[in-house]
Amino acid sequence: MLGFFMVRSMTGFGRAEVNHGAIVVTVEARSVNHRHLDVALRLPRALAAVELDARRLVQARLERGRVDVAVQLALQAGQAPSRVKLDVDLARDYLAQARALAAAVDAPGEADLPWVLDRPGVLRLEETETAPAEPWPALAEALGQALDELVARREAEGERLGQELRTLHGELAALVTTLAARAPAAVVRREERLRERLRALLGETGVDQGRILTEAAVWADKADVAEEVVRLRAHLAEFTLLLDKGGPVGRALDFLLQELHREVNTVGSKADDLEMSQAMLAAKGVLERIREQVQNLE
Repeated sequence: MLGFFMVRSMTGFGRAEVNHGAIVVTVEARSVNHRHLDVALRLPRALAAVELDARRLVQARLERGRVDVAVQLALQAGQAPSRVKLDVDLARDYLAQARALAAAVDAPGEADLPWVLDRPGVLRLEETETAPAEPWPALAEALGQALDELVARREAEGERLGQELRTLHGELAALVTTLAARAPAAVVRREERLRERLRALLGETGVDQGRILTEAAVWADKADVAEEVVRLRAHLAEFTLLLDKGGPVGRALDFLLQELHREVNTVGSKADDLEMSQAMLAAKGVLERIREQVQNLE
């Protein structure tokens, strides 16, 4: 696990240009959300031999996201991109053949210089070599700088996401407190409703107080949400610890959200109190908003 101290987004962009002799190495790195680390490299043929090294460098800096890295090589300003190449031997052949043909057909005239220069292949442009003398040092410096900018932008976006997650965490914690506060009152109301139903069925004289208490105890046990509330609070505490720890915590938070969803759903299946039901529905809404933000984290 990498030792960073803030959560990071999986979205970012970085660009760098580095001069190596007459060569300019340009690197652009983009990243978007992905469940795992998926690196796509586009390198010129002159750098194909160091592709594995480049991939390792990216993997050492990032843990999640779809990362596209594009590398270009070019000559520095003022450097001629191509040069003229003269094929003297080919020019001699053209002249010799032209003279031989003229003699064979008894044609007047003589092949001149403009005619020779206009023949295919006598003059041609050769592209100046743009491969750096030391491929890996040239690429490593530019790629490292591009990744620095990419990581910085992911951290800036991660800071914003972290603040939003802390706000949502506070909303969810308040709803859990509401659930915990309403639970005892809900038990009392259930017992009273049970008494009213038994009175309606048996009449006042036929109500067995002991039976009422027994049935109420069974009902209360089935509807008790104390354990779920305890686990919800434990998960919320772990949520805060992960945000404070920072680094690539997206997977851990995603798993923790599944546990929070499970506990909230259990509370919802037990709740027959209006305010508890409303709090549970609100909690589900907050969890969904948290999930949307967590999907963006490394």
